[in-house]
Amino acid sequence: MQDEKRNRIITSAAQKMAQGYRAFSIPMYGDALHLPSREAIIEIIRDCQKLLFPVYYGNKDLLKLPAEQYSALLMEHIHDKLTMQISMTMEDTQENYRKAEQICDQFIERLPDIQEMLMKDLQANFDGDPAAYSMQEVIFSYPGLFAIFIYRIAHELYLQNVAMIPRIMTEYAHSQTGIDINPGATIGEYFFIDHGTGIVIGETTIIGNNVKMYQGATLGALSPVGQPCNPTERRHPKIGNNVTIYAGSTLLGGATEIGDNVVIGGNAFLTSSVEADTTVSIKKPEMRFRGKNH
Repeated sequence: MQDEKRNRIITSAAQKMAQGYRAFSIPMYGDALHLPSREAIIEIIRDCQKLLFPVYYGNKDLLKLPAEQYSALLMEHIHDKLTMQISMTMEDTQENYRKAEQICDQFIERLPDIQEMLMKDLQANFDGDPAAYSMQEVIFSYPGLFAIFIYRIAHELYLQNVAMIPRIMTEYAHSQTGIDINPGATIGEYFFIDHGTGIVIGETTIIGNNVKMYQGATLGALSPVGQPCNPTERRHPKIGNNVTIYAGSTLLGGATEIGDNVVIGGNAFLTSSVEADTTVSIKKPEMRFRGKNH
């Protein structure tokens, strides 16, 4: 009797599940969709680590090759895998496959520049954290640098209008580090993230050079109720050069512009612009202390 009851429950639930598959507005069941593989994209990220930081993440046997040969081998590997994944975001045509190859050509050409940017980010993370004992330690263990590394790669693909893959990359970084950087954000040189957990940087954010951000800081959008977003407008703040944004600060809206050499104190909340050479801080909260006998 127990088996019969269980079978009735499963049969009824399965019928409702199948009805749901057919009712949803997006494909839910049937032939496999023409979609990129999240696992393959994570593998591409790891291959880029091996290429950009070879002595730290590369295969020891392959590192015995001449540097040019090692780089060319990995670039060819990345190109093949990335071309396949980009083509999976498009209709299955020969023309689209050639377009995916062209995008990868441009991506490979940009990799030396990405590495140069990352070396500046590495220097910023080392210089900005007195607890960092070596750059090697930063490369191996700092979540901020890992999130920046993935963002730099994803941003190049975002600029070429690649669908889905840039966001898959940065959301992988988000899941690993707690740092949420949209691949559409524009971030300058020498970028430092300390601790990092809870940081949010929105899609249309613009960040200048030599900017420091601490845990829990948000560069977000204002979303007025009942007013749809205009995709052509900047929805997130613009941050100047040599700016420090301390923990827990929230800066919202495309009209919010932070000038050069500004310090935003912890837990500040801003929806308006700040002039250059300004320090912003909230009023010290009033503390109350109560002993056991009160």
